[in-house]
Parts: sequence; C-alpha cells; structure tokens
Amino acid sequence: MGLLNGTTQATYYNSNNSGNYGNYQFISLDHIINGFIVSYVGEGKIIPKVNRTDVQFHAMRAIQELSYDVFRSIKAHEIEVPNTLKMILPQDYVNYVKLARVDSKGIERVLYPTGKTSNPFAITQDTDGVYQFTDTDSDGVADTLTEQSTGSDTWAKFKDQVDTDVYADDTTDIEIDNRGRRYGLDPQHAQSNGTFYIDHLRGYIHFGSSLAGDTVILKYVSDGLGTDDEMVVHKFCEEACYKWIAHGILSTKSNIPEYLVARFKKERFAESRKAKIRLSNIKIEEFTQVLKGMSKIIK
Repeated sequence: MGLLNGTTQATYYNSNNSGNYGNYQFISLDHIINGFIVSYVGEGKIIPKVNRTDVQFHAMRAIQELSYDVFRSIKAHEIEVPNTLKMILPQDYVNYVKLARVDSKGIERVLYPTGKTSNPFAITQDTDGVYQFTDTDSDGVADTLTEQSTGSDTWAKFKDQVDTDVYADDTTDIEIDNRGRRYGLDPQHAQSNGTFYIDHLRGYIHFGSSLAGDTVILKYVSDGLGTDDEMVVHKFCEEACYKWIAHGILSTKSNIPEYLVARFKKERFAESRKAKIRLSNIKIEEFTQVLKGMSKIIK
C-alpha cells in the first residue's frame, strides 16, 4: 500500500484522523527552514554561513507577509448576532475578507461596511459642559478624560435604527435639492442585507439592529503565526518562501554585492506573483462559463 505524507492510506482515511485531512497540500515551518539551509547555505553557495535563528526569523516574516495578500484566507468565525449587536474580533485578526449574513437556505448574503457612523469616545460632561477627568494613577491628580458609562450616543442611535437600508431617503430622481440629482441606485448601497462597522480601538464589530438574531460569518486574514499548527505554507508558495528568506538574509548582511540583493528582490517578487496566481485557483472551464454569461445581450 502506498504512503501518503508518511502515513498509510488506511490510516489517513480513518475517521479518527479527520483533523489531518488535506494536510498534504501544506509543509511545516521546520521543513521550510531545513530545506533552505540545505539548498542555500554552505560552502560554495549563495550564503556561506548563517545562524538557524536568522533563517527562522525571516521564514516567519515570509509567512506573515505572504499571509496578507498571497495565501488563501481559510479562517472564518460564525456567530449568532446577540442583542448587544456586537462581535468580538478574533484573537489573531489582522483584516477582514468578507462579512456575510446567512439566509434560511444557507446562502451567504454579503454585508457592506457603513462609513457614515462610528463609536466615538463619549466624554462625560457636567451640566455646564465641562469635561470630567479620572485619576488613573491614584496620585490625586485627575489626568484622563472620563468616558460615559452608557457609551456614545452615536452608537446607541445606530443600534436602535430598524431600517435595513439606513441610507434611504424620500427624494426621487425628479426632485432637486442641495444634494444634487442621482439617476438610479447607488451601487454601494444597493442591498438590504444589513450594515456593520468595525471599532478597531475597542476590538468589536458593530451590526445594525436588523441583524439581531441572524447568523453572520466573518472571514478574515491572520498573520499565520498564531500557533505551531498554523505556521504552515502551501506547496504552491514553497519557492516564494525560499526567495523571501534569501532576500531577507542577504539584504541585512554586510559586504553583500548590491546586484545580488537586487536579483533576489526581483526573484522574490516573481515567485510571490506566481504563487498568488496559482492560489487564485482559476479553472478554465469555470472561467469559460462566466465569459459565456457576459456575452448575452441585455435588453
């Protein structure tokens, strides 16, 4: 019986091994480090001598940078929106890819961010409008502005609105006012799935009240360095990692010819671009179907 990643096929397909399904497409950080040292480091090679810790540092930096715009985003959280209309940002959150509401058929309905509201720091004031301060270091001197215990009025009003389209107004295409005239829908607001905004300071995603009780999915980008199990590289990106490490080491060493650093900078860019194209998963048959749909006549 053939081997699959060091494990027999019978063991791999066993239901007790479900946590390892699909792991053959990835290689570990240790494999990347060992492979780089074997291929690039030694007498008569590009890098005569380097510490393993240096290779590890640049390998982790490669995973981190490639995670942002080359690797596939495979992390997703699903929650039911509570009455507070807030979702905690994941521990390893860097940026979001997509937020979606799940309808009754299990179809993801994309949510779009609103740029028309926020959750500002609500300063506590007395009846005369004077700002209130808090003594944070117990030295008897009030040195920090006090925030209202109830939060900002802006967030409270946004939370209480019930319209799914918070941008709706009563004007028509015929009417003219100080906002000017618009013909047709504004594409960025042409949806009724609900809205959200992210409070980066406090680490929350805030949803409109129309999403209360709905199931939402957050797909997000991580830096790929959360745990040892997460520090893996897709095999399509293996060569790109090697070029990232080589360029990182050569660019920080002294007495390295500039043309050599420039060469690996170009190779790093080329391999990253190739890896991104490979991971975009473009299939000719699927792409052809899309083009066929674009050729239809719109009446």
